[in-house]
Amino acid sequence: MALPTLRIIGFIIGIFLITLAIAMVVPMATLVIFERTGDLPSFLWASMITFIAGLALVIPGRPEHIHLRPRDMYLLTVSSWVVVCIFAALPFLLTQHISYTDSFFESMSGITATGATVLSGLDSMSPGILIWRSMLHWLGGIGFIGMAVAILPLLRIGGMRLFQTESSDRSEKVMPRSHMVARLIVATYVGITIFGSLAFWWAGMNIFDAINHAMSAISTGGFSTSDESLAHWQQPAVHWVAVVVMILGSLPFALYVATLRGNRKALIKDQQVQGLLGMLLVTWLVLGTWYWWTTDLHWLDALRHVALNVTSVVTTTGFALGDYSLWGNFSLMLFFYLGFVGGCSGSTAGGIKIFRFQVA
Repeated sequence: MALPTLRIIGFIIGIFLITLAIAMVVPMATLVIFERTGDLPSFLWASMITFIAGLALVIPGRPEHIHLRPRDMYLLTVSSWVVVCIFAALPFLLTQHISYTDSFFESMSGITATGATVLSGLDSMSPGILIWRSMLHWLGGIGFIGMAVAILPLLRIGGMRLFQTESSDRSEKVMPRSHMVARLIVATYVGITIFGSLAFWWAGMNIFDAINHAMSAISTGGFSTSDESLAHWQQPAVHWVAVVVMILGSLPFALYVATLRGNRKALIKDQQVQGLLGMLLVTWLVLGTWYWWTTDLHWLDALRHVALNVTSVVTTTGFALGDYSLWGNFSLMLFFYLGFVGGCSGSTAGGIKIFRFQVA
């Protein structure tokens, strides 16, 4: 691979690392607010190391007239994820005193919005670490990619190709300039996060837990501030808010942009969206009725348990309301297959994506 190509990839990764270092200010501020400043030096060192590494990649500058090929975009996507996770692991290493392998696992799980964790005792854990875990979800969901789509056109590189590489987006281009699309995508992402935070707060969470779960739900990641996940909160409104925000995160963000630009029916007319919502509704009703029939729960409570767990599995979020593996072999096999589906292309959800099943 040519040296100029490696330089531009390093330049972009350097911008990502500087952004990551600045993002560490949020958990530091959280520690100050909660008067838990014992972990403050660890975050400060992690931020400084990350910032210096990013600066070292940015200072050489970028070569002129570089065009990244498709395979270069794939390399950029993979290498940026790996390098960012290497530095995002530092706060876990320095504050939790766990091995670097576990720290890297936790950061990779956060950035990729996977949701698997090696940490326990979340209910009494440092608020700085809790908000950092949720921020990794949030940044990995759309944040870094949205920023890249905004930055790359300024470097004369096709930013939308990176977005499509990372998110399997196959929607039509809704605006002529990709950085304008990026601004609206990020604005939508932030707007839904604020909506989710306020909704969780209204439903009964404190504001700290509400912000954490809103970031986890919109990124379809699944990190929680409790070892019991959403089962820690008994209010039904909390569970229904989680269902709504997870669905919002699994819809195509390009269609949100089209809606904001005046096409009011962009979402409801899309075949992907119709297929995903239709599948969720049918599965809720069938499995919810079966669960109500085999337990002593009221039908609405059974439907709520099923709706949250099914939506969490289909959107690859990972929130849980009870142990659905105890529901019987029928539900266990159904959940196994639902986990392959995923949300819509161009969303934060993982999985095979609903449009591929529709095509098949």
